[in-house]
Amino acid sequence: MTAELPGPWGAALYDCRIAHARTTPLRHAFRHRTHLWLVDLDALPRLSAPLRPLARFRAADHPGDPRLTLRQNLDRYLAGERIDLEGGRVLMLTQARCLGYVFNPLTVYWCHGPDGQPVCTVAEVHNTYGGHHRYLLRPDAAGRASTAKELYVSPFFPVDGDYRMRLPEPGERLALTIHLDRPGGRAFTATVHGTRSPADPAGLLRAVLRHPLPTLAVALHIRLQGIRLLLRGLPVQPRSPHSTKETQEEVPVP
Repeated sequence: MTAELPGPWGAALYDCRIAHARTTPLRHAFRHRTHLWLVDLDALPRLSAPLRPLARFRAADHPGDPRLTLRQNLDRYLAGERIDLEGGRVLMLTQARCLGYVFNPLTVYWCHGPDGQPVCTVAEVHNTYGGHHRYLLRPDAAGRASTAKELYVSPFFPVDGDYRMRLPEPGERLALTIHLDRPGGRAFTATVHGTRSPADPAGLLRAVLRHPLPTLAVALHIRLQGIRLLLRGLPVQPRSPHSTKETQEEVPVP
């Protein structure tokens, strides 16, 4: 059964440490901090007018029809995979649009049936080229699942290999791990660790003061690491057209 989210907004904030480690063809690692939201798609936080610029959840920032709600778009996607949650709860871990900007490398949806039992997990990946892809996962009891890589994310890796993910539904602690296994071995690992606090006005202000412009900072940090890899001579892999929406951007993701 899914637990109730704390706080007056029925949502949680996680103060997070995110780490990336590349092991081939050269070693490179970096870390950064940010905050993430855990929200119920059927009860998104209702912020007062002065706080709304600090956190907005828009369907247009995720795949689907921007005229529909986040929940409606997710249900449409699941229906295409022959999954009906029958109104069951969906929790979304994401970054909110802050001061007019958002970039979400990873959004995770934990999908439940009407009895509260988990049905599936959806990992939504965005790249800095404007592309996105949703991976439908059937995790085991520990939140572990695997899937083939299908979206060009890093210009230094081709679209091959498999993701090994551990995405347990968060509680007081958040602990996510994604490995990329390519021919020859493990090539990349990303981890997200965080501690939960209730989402309320004071908590949001503390989070924004601790991590100003959080989504812009993440995007700039990723681009900076990409430039460092280019300067180290790592060759760029060609990007072929992908089946999901993609638009051109000039600076790569590491």
